[in-house]
Amino acid sequence: MPGYIRANISAMHGYVPGEQPLDDGYVKLNTNENPYPPSPRVLTAVRKALDTRLRLYPEPLSDSLRSIAASVYGVTPDNIIAGNGSDELLSLLMRLIVAPGDRVAYAAPTYSLYETLIEIQGGLKAAVDYPADFSLPDGLAKQNAPLTFLCNPNSPSGTLASLAEIDRLARALAGILVVDEAYVDFADSEGASALPLVRRLPNLVVLRSFSKSFSLAGMRIGLAFAPEDIIAGMMKVKDSYNLNRLSLVAAAAALQDLPWMARNVRRIQRNRRRLSAGMKKLGFQVLPSQANFVLARKPGENLKDVYEALKRQKVLVRYFDVPELRDCLRITVGTSQEVATLLGGLTP
Repeated sequence: MPGYIRANISAMHGYVPGEQPLDDGYVKLNTNENPYPPSPRVLTAVRKALDTRLRLYPEPLSDSLRSIAASVYGVTPDNIIAGNGSDELLSLLMRLIVAPGDRVAYAAPTYSLYETLIEIQGGLKAAVDYPADFSLPDGLAKQNAPLTFLCNPNSPSGTLASLAEIDRLARALAGILVVDEAYVDFADSEGASALPLVRRLPNLVVLRSFSKSFSLAGMRIGLAFAPEDIIAGMMKVKDSYNLNRLSLVAAAAALQDLPWMARNVRRIQRNRRRLSAGMKKLGFQVLPSQANFVLARKPGENLKDVYEALKRQKVLVRYFDVPELRDCLRITVGTSQEVATLLGGLTP
């Protein structure tokens, strides 16, 4: 594997090359996992599926999951494709749309997998810098790119572009706009998702993940919502059986217990407010996050020593060793106790 790809994949997931799996006792606030368990219905459904049917291939088109998701999200099954995490769906879109030498636009800094996939595909990175407040940059619509990515809420900032801004951006583009909504369930407003725009914008793809709000990062499940012609194209380039039987069962059960997910989201929102307030009291600038993490900054100060000091206390946060983010820490919102431990570890 080329070195730049290996390094980007490691950075994407918050791991340091060569590190061993973590022992118990760590407070793990570096990879944006949900600190609360998935619905008991998920666990029951997965246990029930552990039978002789494992000898059989799963549904090639994930029809059962797509049917349930269509009912939940108010679209048709033909507007949905299921993937092995939203990461696979990003890869499918790259393979479908981007030829070597094509430009791929995105606002930066953002989810580092976008850059990795562009490099793998032989595309050209057309990064447009976010301003200091991480508002949507005007130049994103001017990159003449067949594919544009928008992580919303953005990682690592947690900031959210409005539906009106997304609508204007999609209409200004000649190519496809992909709105990556891995964290949107954590937004304070229930109307933050761009899903309603899929019905009226022919060039919009919206990605959703079960890894964050549904507490299923270990099952690797994602959904893409888009007009039928885009979904049909993605179906042509996906692997035959891209989701395993247990993941399909888990995702279906999760969608049938939305109140459980919503309860966990509310707990994380409360803890996010505590974390943000605590970091501000410690002298950090904290952007208004709509995700399950916060970005805390001390302008001009390299925070690697702070990251290392927390690590020695068995508290893991995310430090980005790139010029524009060295004065930042991205901190996953954990349980109340985990937030208290993190703040205690930072208190002089």
